Amino acid sequence: MTTTVAATAGERTGRAVQATMAQALGRALRDAMAEDPAVHVLGEDVGTLGGVFRVTDGLAKEFGDDRCTDTPLAEAGILGAAVGMAMYGLRPVVEMQFDAFAYPAFEQLVSHVAKMRNRTMGAMPLPITVRIPYGGGIGGVEHHSDSSEAYYMATAGLHVVTPATVEDAYGLLRASIASDDPVVFLEPKRLYWAKAAWSPEAPAAVEPIGRAVVRRPGSSATLITYGPSLPVCLEAAEAATAEGWDLEVVDLRSLVPFDDETVAASVRRTGRAVVVHESPGFAGPGGEIAARITERCFHHLEAPVLRVAGFDIPYPPPMQERHHLPGVDRVLDAVARLQWEAES
Repeated sequence: MTTTVAATAGERTGRAVQATMAQALGRALRDAMAEDPAVHVLGEDVGTLGGVFRVTDGLAKEFGDDRCTDTPLAEAGILGAAVGMAMYGLRPVVEMQFDAFAYPAFEQLVSHVAKMRNRTMGAMPLPITVRIPYGGGIGGVEHHSDSSEAYYMATAGLHVVTPATVEDAYGLLRASIASDDPVVFLEPKRLYWAKAAWSPEAPAAVEPIGRAVVRRPGSSATLITYGPSLPVCLEAAEAATAEGWDLEVVDLRSLVPFDDETVAASVRRTGRAVVVHESPGFAGPGGEIAARITERCFHHLEAPVLRVAGFDIPYPPPMQERHHLPGVDRVLDAVARLQWEAES
């Protein structure tokens, strides 16, 4: 499915090459393991196969199967083992093969990973990174296309991050592995093969965990999004120019901690906001984000904060997912409902 970044001539010369998000993630794991012998990778098929999405391709050969370890199909056991490894000074990186496969490990995550630092009054942090491929758009079915970020956002004690660009895939994963706090690292599956010019020998610095980024400046309204919905919002913003709307696009990157400063500054400039994500709308991330905007920007708002989200249903069959996932038309429909007549 992919070749390792290490195989490219561009890497050997240090110049930028066309790299995929999967390659950048693999390079981040490789660099972290090379720099710190405490970093271990474990999960189903991460060793010999190189991961179902080939993100861990080559790691077992380079570092040995004691540092890139294939595990049984037992997600609770995988994460439980990682808890023990972290308690003894290692920095485990767990791969959950698909989003909904992580649910059997949820008890470990909530009861132990999220609480250990608080439980021990700071004496025992757990530097665990849990990589979870998530979201739809690849023709998968339920258990292979869930957007489960709301569960992790609601669990105090976890950081929750998700890249939408090749640069962020590398930079945020390196930062997650280096963090002394547990991080749920959500990887948008439909962006694994998205390419961008990127220098694996000298990767550009990215904003740290906890900071959002304005990907497109604008003045009419703000689209707030993350992960797999960022390309959709950027395309919608370009299409909106035909209607006379100049849309700003904010990429959250980090759902926990949440960057209120960047989001509020954008909405105060534009006066209107739409939150876009694949997760179901009811009790989803958009509800929390809309509340935070309302609390901080009420007197600047020209219209209610709207949400464009996945529908409140179990993930549909592949033939129907294009109707379920937020697309350009649904984003533009929401923008059209932002009470523009109030300006006339």
